[in-house]
Amino acid sequence: MPTALTLDIIHRADGTVVLVADGEIDLSNVDDFSRALTAATAEAVGGAGLVADLASVEYVDSAAINVLSARAGQIGTLVVHPLLMTIFDISGLSELVTVEPAR
Repeated sequence: MPTALTLDIIHRADGTVVLVADGEIDLSNVDDFSRALTAATAEAVGGAGLVADLASVEYVDSAAINVLSARAGQIGTLVVHPLLMTIFDISGLSELVTVEPAR
C-alpha cells in the first residue's frame, strides 16, 4: 500500500522554486518524489535557486536519502522536520547540501 505523500511546486516572488512535500517518503512513493524534484529543478534553472521543503515530512527511508543525495548539487537549501536532522547528518547529506531545521 502506498504511503501518503503530497507534492507541490511553489514559485516565490524572488524567483526561488520551492518543492513542498507533506507526508512520508519511502520506497512506495519515492518515484513520485524523484519526478517532482526533477520538475522543480528544471523550473529553478536560471532562477534564484531550489528549496526542498520537507518540514511536514516526519519519515524518510534510504530511497529518499539516495534521491536527495543524487540531486544535492541542484538543491540550494533543504528544510527538514527537526526529527530528521540526525538522519541527514548521519547519512552525510548535510555535507552535500545546506540542511536547515524547520521552524
